[in-house]
Amino acid sequence: MKREIIQTLDGSTTIHLPEWNESYHSKHGAIQEAYHVFIKNGLFLKKEKTIAILEIGFGTGLNAFITYLETQKHTNQKVNYTGIEAYPIALAEALQMNYAKLIDEKQNPIFELLHQTSWDDKHSISPNFNLTKRKQYFQDINDINAFDLIYFDAFGFGVQPELWSEAIFKLMYTALKDNGVLVTYACRTSIKNAMLSAGFSVEKLPGAPGKREMLRASKGV
Repeated sequence: MKREIIQTLDGSTTIHLPEWNESYHSKHGAIQEAYHVFIKNGLFLKKEKTIAILEIGFGTGLNAFITYLETQKHTNQKVNYTGIEAYPIALAEALQMNYAKLIDEKQNPIFELLHQTSWDDKHSISPNFNLTKRKQYFQDINDINAFDLIYFDAFGFGVQPELWSEAIFKLMYTALKDNGVLVTYACRTSIKNAMLSAGFSVEKLPGAPGKREMLRASKGV
């Protein structure tokens, strides 16, 4: 499928799929959406000394990169980050992303390293940030009580509704530890209902710029 590099409204880049009219990140601003959904409403909630994060859709590496940057501000907290991606982008595409340039240009070698590391192996990116990238279909995830936080960043319901089903969210529920949290940019009634059917409690939150609402789902004890 053809992929194009485009600039979003906050100046940051993303990958656009013309055939689907779908992008890896919000056209209203890739970086600002990532910080709003996954950092502000996800990572900042977790106070554990060690946090295990599962990302559904490693994609451009933006979410992993900004999570790494946050961990370097709070070195008393360690993150074990697992990114799932069935169709990894090419390194040449990743190197066209301008995230480090806009956020912290000195960290560009780290952004490149996130993409250069081998798949299905654990890598120590820094003393308090470990990365494991798994080349895997989402429906094949079989982790049990393994993660404190899930970044659910799959392609939108309009192009891949099967990724937003009750069956997928049951896998997410099982993968989370008790009191674990899942955050996503989406806020469709059918998605909320699928989360509820999978066992989550669900809340609507203000969305990133350009989107009215987002969802946060929690696994109770």
